Amino acid sequence: MARQTPLNEAHRKLGARMVDFAGWDMPVQYSGIIDEHETVRTAVGLFDVSHMGEVEFTGPGALETVNGLISNDLARIADGQAVYAGLLDERGTFVDDVVAYRFSPERILICVNSSNREKDFAWMKAHAQGVTPVDRSDDFAQIAVQGPKAASLVQRLTKTDVSKIGTYRFAEGEVAGIPSIISRTGYTGEDGFELYCPAKDAVALWDALLTEGQQDGVKPCGLGARDSLRTEMKYALYGNDIDDQHTALEAGLGWIVKLDKAAFIGKEALVAQKAAGLKRKLVGFELTGNGIPRHGYAILKDGARVGEVTSGTKGPSVNKAIGIGYVPAELAAEGSTFDVDIRGRAVPAVVVKTPFYKKP
Repeated sequence: MARQTPLNEAHRKLGARMVDFAGWDMPVQYSGIIDEHETVRTAVGLFDVSHMGEVEFTGPGALETVNGLISNDLARIADGQAVYAGLLDERGTFVDDVVAYRFSPERILICVNSSNREKDFAWMKAHAQGVTPVDRSDDFAQIAVQGPKAASLVQRLTKTDVSKIGTYRFAEGEVAGIPSIISRTGYTGEDGFELYCPAKDAVALWDALLTEGQQDGVKPCGLGARDSLRTEMKYALYGNDIDDQHTALEAGLGWIVKLDKAAFIGKEALVAQKAAGLKRKLVGFELTGNGIPRHGYAILKDGARVGEVTSGTKGPSVNKAIGIGYVPAELAAEGSTFDVDIRGRAVPAVVVKTPFYKKP
């Protein structure tokens, strides 16, 4: 039986269409994917992301322990900041992609993907040298408030000055009277927050945001819009664009890999790969013929399979068929061309600069 977030009943009352996602019963859409997508681009949308997991490291040496597990560097940021990072194996490929929150050198919270909750915790527990991690996943609910009107909505419900919370920064406060971590992060390309609150308070926070947000045109949004929004930004999705078969460098995520910091799992493999040169790269492309690229479709060059589409959609904000996929390094430059096999048709495509969507 699929697992449920604390907001499951609230979604059903709102008429959400529910689907199984990584073993969770989740809303894929409410009013429609395009409508929800456009609401986030122009107003504000709410997403239930309580299926994500949280792992906490506390005590002396917490920062050093986590820094040995992730590709980014917590020592370079201040308390109240977060980093996007790879949780990598010895080959430099992904166990997961995570966000690590630095409360202090002795308290680090890591947000992991829902499909990897148990796997990630087991990995961290097995490889942590120093502080032992604690799985806090069931203690938290998480609501993403995303869109150009997100900040004003959240501000009306909190005494915390959200204008002082910069991107990838966070504060602890109350939202609608509920203790929350207010994090200026998201997966949509729009301004907004991810609010972590006690699981028991999730419905109250969700309802308060929906009620207060009526004047902003707020709408609940599902996984469908979340996927189209992140694809337009070329944000990687674990299991599609990043996995245990591709390294962080091949995925174009060298910026979250700090090869000049002390040892972390995967560092040696990435140093060697960087020195040898990449043989394949993750690129963004547009179709120049008719069709929509989908996950798993073959990428062809002169009729031969040379890669695979990892994500694809018709981008509502760009009105183009867009995709992401791994191709040989010689086809990765902007302007390079190849074909995508769409149900037996070779549809031409061109590599373009990403993100696909840029704010007007």
